[in-house]
Amino acid sequence: MLTVLEIIKRSSEFLAGKGVESARLNAELLIGQALGLKRMQLYLQFERPLTEIELEKIRPLMRRRGLREPLQHILGETGFMGLTLKVDRRALIPRPETEQLVELICQRLPAAPRQILDLGTGTGAIALALAQHYPEAAVTGTDSSAEALALARENAVANALADRVNWVQSDWFAGLPGMRFDLVVSNPPYLSEAEVAATEPEVKNHEPHAALTPGGDGLSALHRIISEAPDHLEPGGLLALETGITQHAGLLEKLQQHGFVRSESKPDLTGRDRYVFAWR
Repeated sequence: MLTVLEIIKRSSEFLAGKGVESARLNAELLIGQALGLKRMQLYLQFERPLTEIELEKIRPLMRRRGLREPLQHILGETGFMGLTLKVDRRALIPRPETEQLVELICQRLPAAPRQILDLGTGTGAIALALAQHYPEAAVTGTDSSAEALALARENAVANALADRVNWVQSDWFAGLPGMRFDLVVSNPPYLSEAEVAATEPEVKNHEPHAALTPGGDGLSALHRIISEAPDHLEPGGLLALETGITQHAGLLEKLQQHGFVRSESKPDLTGRDRYVFAWR
């Protein structure tokens, strides 16, 4: 009979052969998922032989990952700012870069905004993280996708935040006539069509195309948000955006054209321009 350690080694080799990055980590997480064990528990059972029933639970998970289905989809969840979020094909998987966006917002706004808007909420990650950080704020999350909003609502319930966020189906600001906010934040689709075509299979084959790119050069959603945001921001209100890494010069110019009094560009943890902050 094969032991836990032997199956980890074989699974790691299989995934590496399929081009999966961090193959050993992926194998351990998936084996742990199949066996109902955390990684540390796996380490304590390296020499334990696995039954055929246990192997039958592991094999389909490895096949799915070998076909480059995202690890998070197979596990069914991912962590974000201390929250556990359900993830599937309905919305983009939250990334560490977006966690950094939330952290940078909290640094810039030590006092809670009264009204917060998360445009294109997807899984609800940003809206829920800000609702948790600013419990006294009124938070609204929007998405044009009814499926994404359903997922966001599920995540709100799972994280005991169902009464903290108002979900609205809206094409950016279109469904929010006359509403104004102290903070508008968005991680909109900003990749170009060419950039999407060059992404890994996990991204281009499994995540919603509309959440990755608005088409063309990837700028149309960002331009629309910037042009419409002044009508939905209170005086002194903050617009916070996650963007593409080559777009900042043009975005800062556009912000100035639309009357933002101050703006700044900030890099992500890899040193690439990723975030834009602007004040009305």
